[in-house]
Amino acid sequence: MFADYTSSELTAIFAMQGFAGLILFSVFVLMALGLAIIFGQMGVINMAHGEFMILGAYITYLTSQLFSNYLPGLFDGYFFVAMLLAFIVTAALGALVEWAMIRHLYKRPLDTLLATWGLSLILQQLYRTVFGAREVGVSLPDWLMGSYAITDIIEVPINGIFVMALTIMITIGVYLLMQKSRLGKQTRAVVQNRAMAGAVGINTEKVDRYTFALGCGIAGIAGSAFTMVGSTGPTAGQLYIVDTFLVVVFGGASSLLGTVASAFTISQAQSTMEFFLSGSMAKVLTLLTVVGILMLRPQGLFSLKVRR
Repeated sequence: MFADYTSSELTAIFAMQGFAGLILFSVFVLMALGLAIIFGQMGVINMAHGEFMILGAYITYLTSQLFSNYLPGLFDGYFFVAMLLAFIVTAALGALVEWAMIRHLYKRPLDTLLATWGLSLILQQLYRTVFGAREVGVSLPDWLMGSYAITDIIEVPINGIFVMALTIMITIGVYLLMQKSRLGKQTRAVVQNRAMAGAVGINTEKVDRYTFALGCGIAGIAGSAFTMVGSTGPTAGQLYIVDTFLVVVFGGASSLLGTVASAFTISQAQSTMEFFLSGSMAKVLTLLTVVGILMLRPQGLFSLKVRR
């Protein structure tokens, strides 16, 4: 298989495959961060998480069209506006969903699965009605086009570098929010002992709503980043929801560090195997490996000690 390649060509191939894995890792982390907050911190199985991501992608698409048609002079900076709008709109929708539906199902986790699955179908049909069944793509600013030459034969896309930098900044921001802010401390208190948190004056219902909205808002930002590496369609979110749950469960449902480590492990393994095997076979082998590890360590790579 490798006889026709020189050593420098093989190095370039593996380096570029590894970079492709890092881009996939970035998408996994951005999606899994929001899901880790919702599923890990709240115990809610949100099957509509992918649709919140796609909502952020569609908002990015609409923003690009708005700037392209009416504000062409500011087009180079539209993506930052799109990310902000994606976060606000998806977080607001998340807060509405939590108030109207999720808050009534906290003691019935399996019912949240069915309810959010139904919500995902409703959102998919809504996207299909508004935007059509065809996939759409955004126009990237000139500064995100092209590639950066590391060596004479190794080039990496600039938009991939931007997605990875965005992922690092958001991950650090989420960590600081959950560890240092008032909301983060209250969220961790509710996770460890909801009854005691309520007894000391924490409004647990308010914390739940803000936490769910935050997770959905991060999914919206993930949707903005997704537009750089894939096309946006009504059902595109379903392509990543299984992988995202896999990342969260494998890393440890309540661990931010576990989510990052799990996303890196799964994305690199999948990307590397895709070079030797078909994409579907690589996904199957990755899934089987993760399932085998979870059978030996059900709590995932990292686990949070919770008072019962």
